Amino acid sequence: MTTTVSAPSSRGSRLLARASAEALGTLFLVVIGLGVLIFINPQAVPMPASLASGLTVTAAMLAFGYLSGGHFNPAITVGHLVAGRMKLVDGAAYVGAQIVGGLLGALAIFAVVRTVPGITDSRTVFDTATSGFGTHSSFQVPVTGVMLIEILGAALLVGVFLGATARRNPGKIAAPFAVGLTVAVLLQLGQSTGNLAFNPARATASAIFSSSWAVEQLWLFWVAPVVGAAVAGLIFRGFGETAPAAVPEVEEPLPADGWDEKSDDDAEAAAPESAAEVSTPAAAPAATPVEAKPNGDPAREFFDGKRD
Repeated sequence: MTTTVSAPSSRGSRLLARASAEALGTLFLVVIGLGVLIFINPQAVPMPASLASGLTVTAAMLAFGYLSGGHFNPAITVGHLVAGRMKLVDGAAYVGAQIVGGLLGALAIFAVVRTVPGITDSRTVFDTATSGFGTHSSFQVPVTGVMLIEILGAALLVGVFLGATARRNPGKIAAPFAVGLTVAVLLQLGQSTGNLAFNPARATASAIFSSSWAVEQLWLFWVAPVVGAAVAGLIFRGFGETAPAAVPEVEEPLPADGWDEKSDDDAEAAAPESAAEVSTPAAAPAATPVEAKPNGDPAREFFDGKRD
């Protein structure tokens, strides 16, 4: 006979914590990425905007990567999904959180722009930091050229992320620096062709607060990065870099290394989907105590008058 004990699952709360970390990290990236582009003064600020964004990615991954893996980019999340490193429900939560975080970051910068006395049209100011093609590109790059750059850049970024965080990579502790430097060099290329961000969440955040043309062209900055991410994910799936099978009965804590595939993308699989059923043996009925009869002491019995 067994007794059933229900142990509550922490899957939902853990996913919420990871999604919150993604939202906060994306907010950080958008605030710096858009803010520096909008307010930069090359004579007063020697640091390029692309390098500032790359350093922000490194800082965000170091700060929040141990919680969520530090994607902060829907393209990177799609790459993990295609590579088999995370489940669809987790990926959807990540992308939703990244969009929310990006919008909040852009809203904060938009509020700052509105306070500047000399600016009469805040949306026009945002146009200078928003991704675009054709007449809205710095070098008038057509849609085909921008699409190719976005696909290639997203594939390279996702490839670096997946490779730097792979379980078999002995140097994965340096993943934030590898990813941050990759973002910096890619943004240097992207900004010269049309403020390309290789990040759909950031592209969406800036487009919402820009002129109407930005929303009309936004589709490209989702389709192209997702295609590039899928290509990189398929390549790494071929390498066999998927998360290990999890044991459903055991709930493991998140390890210190936030870029292990199990913690980055499949940590929740180790926890049961619902309340765990733990079987424990029923307690055996208590045995009736038997009163032990002490051995007689002939000398004491004699003095007590019990023995003649």
